[in-house]
Amino acid sequence: MGELTIAKSAGFCFGVTRAVNMVYEAIEEENAPIYTYGPIIHNDEVVKDMKKKGVTVIDDLDELAAHKKGVMIIRSHGISKAEFDKIEKFGFKILNATCPFVSKIHRYVEEYSNKDYDIIIIGSPKHPEVCGIRGWASDKSRVTIINSIEDAQKFSDNSGKKLCIVSQTTFNYNKFQDIVEIIDEKGYDITVLNTICNATEVRQTEAKKVAHGADVMIVIGDRNSSNTQKLFEICKNECKNTYYIQTSDEMDYSKIGSNNNVGITAGASTPNNIIEEVSKNVRNEL
Repeated sequence: MGELTIAKSAGFCFGVTRAVNMVYEAIEEENAPIYTYGPIIHNDEVVKDMKKKGVTVIDDLDELAAHKKGVMIIRSHGISKAEFDKIEKFGFKILNATCPFVSKIHRYVEEYSNKDYDIIIIGSPKHPEVCGIRGWASDKSRVTIINSIEDAQKFSDNSGKKLCIVSQTTFNYNKFQDIVEIIDEKGYDITVLNTICNATEVRQTEAKKVAHGADVMIVIGDRNSSNTQKLFEICKNECKNTYYIQTSDEMDYSKIGSNNNVGITAGASTPNNIIEEVSKNVRNEL
């Protein structure tokens, strides 16, 4: 008979739990319209539930003029300083659900930018966290986003300035080290701040271990979740039968044989009830 192993680190991380709780508490306590700037976390199921309870998602701050003033909750990924200022100018009350680990990166970028460093952000260029981080650099700093070994190899900075390197919190730790090494070998004066969240490192290391011993590996998370996409890549390298699903309905459980060892992990924005539902259906097959 096969075995099921569920990664201990699967599911909501500290920053996501905090952000989601802030929204539900605001629904209970605030006597005003409640908005989030962008989806509070990268999970459609959670965002749909909040919408049912009256939360409005604002995708463009220019929309604010057309809405009744209320409470704006900043998503866990964080936003730029200019966006912060714009929300305040519109007269909305701000509840900041930015993950504290992301807020720390904002402070680093602001500090080193003010010391006249150029900034390198290692991460996905279009990810909201990276867009937010970028917005804390001053105009006098050049900001470069590096997402791959190729980007690092092509990078050059002729300004003669020192460089401060930070990372998106959910970036692959080993890839981060490889990119830093390439930049370092170019001879720049660099300050490296490893801002990958410890929970991300733990989650990736554990996912790799579980996938290595699995015949079938299931990775649960939203399609837009950067950390889930990276978990899938890591697991796929260890177990060729790795499946990426958002909800239990997307999994074809007939792919699981009664003698299979099955592993499950989930991204930082995946609610526990979805993990439990998938686990229950896997156990029915074993």
